[in-house]
Amino acid sequence: SHIQVWQLLPESSAKVLPDYVPDVIKEDYYEACRIRDLSPKASATLARRCLQGMIRDFFGISKNKLKDEIDAIEELVDTNVFAAINTVRSVGNIGAHMEKDINLIVDVESGEAQLLLELIEQLIDDWYTIRKGKQDRLSKIKEMARLKKEQKDKGDQNNVSE
Repeated sequence: SHIQVWQLLPESSAKVLPDYVPDVIKEDYYEACRIRDLSPKASATLARRCLQGMIRDFFGISKNKLKDEIDAIEELVDTNVFAAINTVRSVGNIGAHMEKDINLIVDVESGEAQLLLELIEQLIDDWYTIRKGKQDRLSKIKEMARLKKEQKDKGDQNNVSE
């Protein structure tokens, strides 16, 4: 009889993504982490889907091909980040598209799939977490301004009634 070995905890190396990351991106990321060792090629394909979802959501860019979407953000991201994003696309393509020669098998290693997932995590930090921090700070400043104006208006009313 065959004995199957599985890891009890944790299910994967996935980081818990914040609520402000769209669910569809989180689901693809978590699944890519879960299958990284079982099917690195499928994991890379899901990382590619995460990337496409992030570009569409964060930058509001949607074109027919991921390559065109990536080209559209070239001026908006760091050169090294742009190169890394292109790597996710090309490695993810191995799983997403059949090679012209169907006998040519290009494999993706588990460690390579992990590198792609780490880039997705970095981009979530760089794009979503930093934006959320800015939004939170600006909201606090607006709220402070509102409270100060309220206090000033009350003070003005008190001075009038004396």
